[in-house]
Amino acid sequence: MAAERRVTLAFLAAQAGVSLTTISKVLNGHPDVAADTRSRVEDLLRRSGYRRRGSGRRSTAVELVLPDLHGALSLELIDGVREGASASGHSLTLTVAGDAGVPDGSWLDALLERRPAAVIVYAGVAPSAREMLRSRGVPVVVLEPADAPEPGIPAMGVAHWSAAVTATRHLIGLGHRRIAAISGPESVVGSHARLDGFRSAMHLAGLSVPDGWARFDHTDAAAGERAALELLASSLRPTAILAGSDMQALGVLNAVRGLGLRIPEDVSLVGYDDEPVSSSSSPRLTTVHQPLRELGLAAARLALRLDEDLAAEATRVDFAATLVLRDSTGPPPPEYNVGNSP
Repeated sequence: MAAERRVTLAFLAAQAGVSLTTISKVLNGHPDVAADTRSRVEDLLRRSGYRRRGSGRRSTAVELVLPDLHGALSLELIDGVREGASASGHSLTLTVAGDAGVPDGSWLDALLERRPAAVIVYAGVAPSAREMLRSRGVPVVVLEPADAPEPGIPAMGVAHWSAAVTATRHLIGLGHRRIAAISGPESVVGSHARLDGFRSAMHLAGLSVPDGWARFDHTDAAAGERAALELLASSLRPTAILAGSDMQALGVLNAVRGLGLRIPEDVSLVGYDDEPVSSSSSPRLTTVHQPLRELGLAAARLALRLDEDLAAEATRVDFAATLVLRDSTGPPPPEYNVGNSP
C-alpha cells in the first residue's frame, strides 16, 4: 500500500520530464500535447500502474456507438457484437450518437459514466473523444471508417473494392458491355472504394465508362430512381446497373418499370447489402452480402483483446463480401449483344 501512495503525479511528471499540467492534460484527453510527449507519458502511466483517484473498476460492458439505426443491417451488426461480448462474459450497451466523428462529444460524458471495458464506434470517432477514452485506458475499435483510418487506430470493415470488382465481372461475364454504377455518398470512403473497383474491372476488360455512368448519391430508393431515370434517358443506355444499396436498387427497379422496360430482360440490376427486401422483391435481387454479423463479432473480440493489452499492435482487417446470385441479372438484350461498348 505504501508503494502505491508513492506513485504520485508529481513523481511521474519528474520521471517523464514534463510539468504537472502536461500530465493532467494527458490524463484528461486534451489534444494540445505533442504526440511524442503524450506517448511517453502514457507509457509511463501504464508501467507505473497509476490509476486516477476514484477511477474505480470499469464495467464488464462493451459499448457499441452507432450514428443511427438502419433496420436489419444494424441488427446484424449489433447481434455480432453482442455474441462476441457475451462469449467473454461481457454485456452490450448501445449508444446512438449521430456523427461520433464530429468533435462535439455530446455522447461521450454518458458513456464515460458507464466506464465500459471497450468501445466500438461505427464510421469514426473524433480525435478529442478518442484521446479522452485512451487517457482512461478504454480501447477503441472503429468499424467501417468513413475516412482513411489513422495509423495506430484499430479498424475493421468490408472489402468494398473487391466486392465491386466481383459484381462487375459477373455482369461482364453475362455479356454486358454497357454498365453503369451508382455508389453511396461521396463523403464515405467505402463509396469511393466501390466505384474504384467498378472502374478497375471495366478497365481490365477493355471497356470504357462514359461520363456520368459512375456516380455518388444517397442510398435510398428516391436517389436510385432519380439516377436511373437519368442514366436510361439516352438511347445509348446502360444494359446493367450496379446500385449502392438494396434500397437504391429498388428505386432503380421502379424507374425501369416506369419506362416500360423489364429486369433483367432489358436491364440487369445488382444491389448491395443483402437486406431481407432483396430476396422478397420481384424479381429477387442479385446483391452483395456484407458479413456484418461476423464483422461485429470480430470487432468485439479485438476490443476485448485490446482491453487486456492496450499496447497491442493496432490492426486493420477487411472482411470479404460475397455476391448472391438471384433473378435480377441476365444476358443483355440481343440488340446489344455484339460487344458494342460505349
